[in-house]
Amino acid sequence: MPMFEILDKKELAPHIKWLRVHAPLVARAAKAGQFIILRLHEKGERIPLTLFKWSKDEGYIEIVFQEVGKTTYELGTYEIGDKIMDIVGPLGRPTEIENFGNVVVVSGGVGAPIGYAVARGLKEAGNHLTVIAGFRSKDFVILEDEFSEIADELLITTDDGSYVRKGFTTDVLKEYIEAGNKVDFVFTVGPVIMMKFIADITKKYRIKTVASLNPIMIDGTGMCGACRVRVGGEIKFACVDGPDFDAHQVDFDELIMRLKQYQNEEEVAMKRYLKKGGC
Repeated sequence: MPMFEILDKKELAPHIKWLRVHAPLVARAAKAGQFIILRLHEKGERIPLTLFKWSKDEGYIEIVFQEVGKTTYELGTYEIGDKIMDIVGPLGRPTEIENFGNVVVVSGGVGAPIGYAVARGLKEAGNHLTVIAGFRSKDFVILEDEFSEIADELLITTDDGSYVRKGFTTDVLKEYIEAGNKVDFVFTVGPVIMMKFIADITKKYRIKTVASLNPIMIDGTGMCGACRVRVGGEIKFACVDGPDFDAHQVDFDELIMRLKQYQNEEEVAMKRYLKKGGC
């Protein structure tokens, strides 16, 4: 049975970790906007994680994740040399990358890794790239150097004003547009409520906007139906029809409610994990 060895590990911010994992077949086919589903061991659950970077030549993928539930906390205890039992991917439709002209990538929190992957693709396609990245506070700012290397303009904001400026990504985007900057395309990823308000802003200005959605997923192949979202009045499966959708057509309110569906079960699983000593 193939196993996926952890080649390197770093902590980027409190409870936010970066891993480089040997997964040559995934790396060979990976494209911006796609994700993997992993299972740590035979008794583990399946969870989706975004592809941040990858190397076809060296056969590795890189993932960034936040420890928020039982499985991500457990993954955070894995060290270099440890092995993940299952990795399936790349999954999902790649982001449509083309030369739109002037593009803005808006990411919030741990949406930054997928925001980076897409931003890099858009820059390589010849776009003028502006990145707006929002974080809770200075302590949680991640990937600033990576974004700086590819963006023509990087605008960072923090909720509490502890780094660069105080405010939300929605504030920055609105100010950017109202200042007369031409925007041909917006890609947004992060908290659902943030994407909802980003879509409200760009709809007003008739700017084409794509949102990368993060509903609950289980199998990642369209069979279980857990990741269903309503887009343009129709039911779509984020794992096979997405995760990217026209942000102006997404029913964000329904998605927010669905994300709360298993909140109690998630809390119970986390308490059991901690009660056992986190092992």
